[in-house]
Amino acid sequence: MSQNRSLLNYAVVTLKGLAMGAADVVPGVSGGTIAFIAGIYEELISTIDKLDISFFKCWKKNGFSNAAKEYNLKFLAALFLGVAISILSLAKLITYLLEEHPLLLWGFFFGLIIASIVYIGKQIKSYNLGVFIIGIAGIAISYYITIAEPLSAGASNWFIFLSGFIAIIAMILPGISGSFILLLLGSYAIILGTVRNFVDGLIAMDFTAIKDAAIKLFLFMLGCIVGLKAFSKVLTYLFKNHQNLTLALLTGFMIGALNKVWPWKEILSYRTNSHGKQVALLEKSILPQHFDGDPKIILVIALAIIGFLTIFLLERFANSKQKNAI
Repeated sequence: MSQNRSLLNYAVVTLKGLAMGAADVVPGVSGGTIAFIAGIYEELISTIDKLDISFFKCWKKNGFSNAAKEYNLKFLAALFLGVAISILSLAKLITYLLEEHPLLLWGFFFGLIIASIVYIGKQIKSYNLGVFIIGIAGIAISYYITIAEPLSAGASNWFIFLSGFIAIIAMILPGISGSFILLLLGSYAIILGTVRNFVDGLIAMDFTAIKDAAIKLFLFMLGCIVGLKAFSKVLTYLFKNHQNLTLALLTGFMIGALNKVWPWKEILSYRTNSHGKQVALLEKSILPQHFDGDPKIILVIALAIIGFLTIFLLERFANSKQKNAI
């Protein structure tokens, strides 16, 4: 799916990538949700699905420029540039907000997802028993993921590859967070620690540390690539042949994920993060009046409304652009 875009259009795609990257940093928020809201989800999946070894044949026959246009590479480059910039630049900000203002940040995300549920749910063209069954199944699966106890696993090469394979699938599914899946698998701290070891190795010129970290990061990225390519075919098939049921499942995923982004939590157990700090591992959603501390109800509701209106305005903007294009 190649589209003729201006430089400004590609800049907008990069901004959407920034939003996706910011979402993927936070355990509980899905970059796939942002892609769906931004109106690029199906193009992203179909572009990834089409990209294979035949690209090189097209490159050899028609030149790189024509091959890039045929396989929509400018779109992917602009999008993933935004994702990369976001992860590198916004990770610290979002981590700071999670540590210093968690109620307000989760309130904003809660509003985002509520609006996203409404938006995706409206795409379902007809309702029947199958739609309701699939939707309920999506809710159950997603909710179970939010309450599941993380696994304890070693950093074997196969495990790191599998973590990348599973996490990238979650990252492109609206409602399921890839970083939260890594947390559940017990590999969130492992991957972050590996990145830190790689950077520290470069600074200290410790080639043994660089080599060990680079191998693990390569395996993780390879798992991501294989998972992304494999699952994109499944999603492309589902959207083409069972769109209503697919949308129902994705809507269910997002409804179930609300438990994760509910602002008021009771901490049941802790884990040690990559910086050696104790952070929440298992949490339980509670009512604001039972929260240990200032629940900041008014501010949380205000941020949730802002989050909801953000999606509402994005939807209105996307619809107006489509009408103008027609």
